[in-house]
Amino acid sequence: MVVIILTDCPLTLRGDLTKWLLEINAGVFVGRIGKRVREHLWERVVKFAGNGRATMVYGTNNEQRLDFRTHGNVWEPIDFDGIKLMMRPNPARAESPSGLKPGFSDASKRRTAKRMRGRS
Repeated sequence: MVVIILTDCPLTLRGDLTKWLLEINAGVFVGRIGKRVREHLWERVVKFAGNGRATMVYGTNNEQRLDFRTHGNVWEPIDFDGIKLMMRPNPARAESPSGLKPGFSDASKRRTAKRMRGRS
């Protein structure tokens, strides 16, 4: 069984996937296809997804009995002692588009300091 989930992808890609898979909800496709067709479909998804995100989950012969692939996702797949997991993005590692450092603002720090001074 293969499940492909598309987010913010072109409608043409969704229409293309309906040739091989059943769309059971908006952007969610399921079906039974062979490995060769699955690999070919994933290449098409990556090629035509644009700025969208895609996730494919499929059954395989490993410890978890499944494997997955992602495209355009901020979560990273990692191998943890033979088990594939998704690692959330770490704000400390990520760079902000505005160039600001993550953390509390100066105004928030001043309010907290003022509150603490009032307690003593």
